[in-house]
Amino acid sequence: MEGIDALMKHIYLFPLVGAVLGLIYAVLALALTQVVPPELVAVLVIALIYKLTGVNHADGLADFGDGVTAHTTVEKKISAMKDVYIGTGGMVFVVIAILAVFASLSVIPLALLPLALITAEVSAKQSMIAFAAFSSPLHEGFGQIAIKNTTKSDFLVGLVIAAPICGIAMGALGLATLALAQISAGYMVIVSKRNFGGSTGDGFGATNEISRAVSLVTIASLWSVISWMPW
Repeated sequence: MEGIDALMKHIYLFPLVGAVLGLIYAVLALALTQVVPPELVAVLVIALIYKLTGVNHADGLADFGDGVTAHTTVEKKISAMKDVYIGTGGMVFVVIAILAVFASLSVIPLALLPLALITAEVSAKQSMIAFAAFSSPLHEGFGQIAIKNTTKSDFLVGLVIAAPICGIAMGALGLATLALAQISAGYMVIVSKRNFGGSTGDGFGATNEISRAVSLVTIASLWSVISWMPW
């Protein structure tokens, strides 16, 4: 736990982690596009994402979905979120997020795909900082450590790191993608407050999954409208 606490004190570096991960995904995607169809590239990239980063964030999204879709009291919503078994709400949240990523990766032009993966991963990691910086912790745990140690200054420093990466990678489209990902993080804060009275590690992980999906959907939808070549 001491190591986690120390890590969270440097949470502003998350966009750099996203950039490294995105670069790995980009290399795989670039190689695969030479030999397999786009749909299979999408599946294999998704598999690599969860192979390298694990399923903790996806598990957080599932728990978050269970809590949000539970009815009646805040206490019952929190109980549903903390339940070790996945419910229908959590399953739907995860399936929709993965389908959004799959569909986006399948339709983004091959020349754009590597840059899209880098931009989306940087945007998702910056969204995690945003969620933690603007949240109040609900209870003790991993999420409480992240939220307690993350300040508005961490968010701004992370944004200073993330914006040039996204801008260099994809120009105006990259910056628009980053902005929409931060808006999605802000919405996650609101949903957490409304449903649970505060934020948890599940919301922290769920924000990563949702913001990645939002980022890729943004790129897939707007690449032909907003200039994505900064050079």
